[in-house]
Amino acid sequence: MCLATPGKVTAIKGEMATVDFGGGTKKDVNVSLINAKLGEYVLVHAGFAIEVIDEKAAKETLELMEKIA
Repeated sequence: MCLATPGKVTAIKGEMATVDFGGGTKKDVNVSLINAKLGEYVLVHAGFAIEVIDEKAAKETLELMEKIA
């Protein structure tokens, strides 16, 4: 099973972006597969942003993941 985690793009430099997953977790993510913009939420799998998603869906998913953990 694969899991993609939502996060917010906080910086972009070339094909790499800093993505904030909440709880103080930030990672550098490759955004070359999508057209991500600063402030948008993306789904990240294996170090790559694979889809831009809306803020409501991202926050709902993050809340559910937090409850499970």
